Amino acid sequence: MTNTTNYATPQEKFWAGDFGSEYIGRNNSPELLASNLNFFSQALKQAGRISSCLELGANIGMNLRALKLLYPKIALKGVEINSGAAALLAESIGAQNVFEGSIFDYPVTDKADLVLVKGVLIHINPEMTGAVYEKLYQSSSRYILVCEYYNPSPVAIPYRGHMDRLFKRDFAGEMLDKYADLSLVDYGFAYHRDIAFPQDDITWFLMEKRP
Repeated sequence: MTNTTNYATPQEKFWAGDFGSEYIGRNNSPELLASNLNFFSQALKQAGRISSCLELGANIGMNLRALKLLYPKIALKGVEINSGAAALLAESIGAQNVFEGSIFDYPVTDKADLVLVKGVLIHINPEMTGAVYEKLYQSSSRYILVCEYYNPSPVAIPYRGHMDRLFKRDFAGEMLDKYADLSLVDYGFAYHRDIAFPQDDITWFLMEKRP
């Protein structure tokens, strides 16, 4: 587990600080775990078996916990900027599998079958999204799953009373344009009014690196 406090953007400081700590309580419930289990069973149905996963912006590991239920033998790693969330993530997947710090500072030393980002790119400074795309691409040996708010063109919207903390755009489309060997495998939408397994109006895109 590694930590750094030399953040390049105000968005990183925002999530590393008190707001990120308060988010932990909103991101921990049996209902969310059930919704995530349903979500990933749909989003990864075309992927077959997954033996390893890296999540960028893993928070306390609710997504990774769902993946562990779907793939009991999966090897899990996570990157998390908030120290409190990283500590809880370490309890779930092991401290040796957690990088505590900014996604921008994460050193890509190996690759995972699946690299996941869910509700994180929307909070990245727009000038730095390309750097996160590169982390996703370089860390993946096969699949990249992007699960974010979608908009066909870049737009910033207020987030819980804060400005410049939430940005919507076509993240997956930008990655498909940037990397010629990426192809779209599947995509879908999860609605916050789903009566059984609600999510936060997330549009997901499963992409594969062609050999």
